[in-house]
Amino acid sequence: MTIALTRQVFVLFLMMALGFLLVKVKIVRSEDSKPISNVLVYLIVPAAMINAFQIDYTPEIRDGFLLSLWVGIVIQVGILIFVRLLKKPLRLTGVEMSSIMYSNAGNLVIPLITAAMGEEWVIYTSTYCAFQMILIWTYGNILIEEKPKVQWKKIFTNPNVIAIFLGVILFLTRIKLPPLIGSTVSAFSACLGPVSMIMLGMLLASVEFKKVFSSARIYLIIALKMVVLPALVLIVLKFTPLYTLHPDGKTILLITLLATITPSATTVVQIAQFHDKTPAYASAINMATTVVALLTMPLMIFLYSL
Repeated sequence: MTIALTRQVFVLFLMMALGFLLVKVKIVRSEDSKPISNVLVYLIVPAAMINAFQIDYTPEIRDGFLLSLWVGIVIQVGILIFVRLLKKPLRLTGVEMSSIMYSNAGNLVIPLITAAMGEEWVIYTSTYCAFQMILIWTYGNILIEEKPKVQWKKIFTNPNVIAIFLGVILFLTRIKLPPLIGSTVSAFSACLGPVSMIMLGMLLASVEFKKVFSSARIYLIIALKMVVLPALVLIVLKFTPLYTLHPDGKTILLITLLATITPSATTVVQIAQFHDKTPAYASAINMATTVVALLTMPLMIFLYSL
């Protein structure tokens, strides 16, 4: 499994490289990534979420879902507290804190799990994504905007959150989508990996790498997001008896680990742009962590498997 996951990480980043190349040879423009992003947010990712729950209901899957849910919540609350403690000593801004706390799990982990492990394991990723979506539009939005204002409408109208709740209802009631609709949803779900990575590659093509990596500050954020926090989560998931709570506990915890070791969430960039709070800096962190993930993600997967 470790080899399959590591290989798939490189496959996804090769797709990203192709998106980067398309811009560099002037077939498309970097700005063309925006409509692709909209298709992902409003169609492909929700389809992947719903498709994840279109599996046969069993007590084992239900218990695994509950395990992934509460472990994901504990991990994310722990990350929130850890980053909060670092705020004053490191003088972290709201954008920096949010970039460290929230990961690009939806766009990266779902296609990674689907390709390397199979669609039946994606259900354990959805719990992390759902809780993170709630956190990012509440606490994350407050941090970035620097005002105590919760975007409840953004949470409850977010297509990914709606898709997860719909998927859970279908799973618990054991309702299967009609074959025609189910096949359509499954087909869209299969597009998630290539489309999301090509989009990221197109965005990456517009980054001025010398400018991004010339700032000493960004190395601190990269280290915290891609090395320190993943290492702490790795220790907790690997060296505590949590995996004994379920027959597939080690694999379920690995999926939770994968959700934490992905690059910074693109949603952070979107919120920073909306409030005009250093969106260029947020984008630079997002792109820098995406580049670094090519090295850190396989490393963390390998260390977990030892």
